[in-house]
Amino acid sequence: MVNPFRGEVALSIGGRSYRLCLTLGALAEIETALGIEALCELEPRFERLSAGDLLAILGALMRGGGEPLTDEEVALLPLFLGEVSEAIARAMSLPGERHG
Repeated sequence: MVNPFRGEVALSIGGRSYRLCLTLGALAEIETALGIEALCELEPRFERLSAGDLLAILGALMRGGGEPLTDEEVALLPLFLGEVSEAIARAMSLPGERHG
């Protein structure tokens, strides 16, 4: 069960629900994975993500939500690009911007 007041987002993968959450730790992981040094570089970098970048972001958000998965384990999940992209966008949005 996700807590929307904490900024958690649900993503269903292979019949199981996972929690995603943008914590400070997840944000630091994402910055490192994308090779950026400042938050202002994050949005422009999102315009040119690779599949590996998406996996790293998803893994960081899943760990932020309390899911103990490595990036390698995330890569083995049956992922659908549209669902993953939407969940990442919802998790990365500001609280006032979140949609159901």
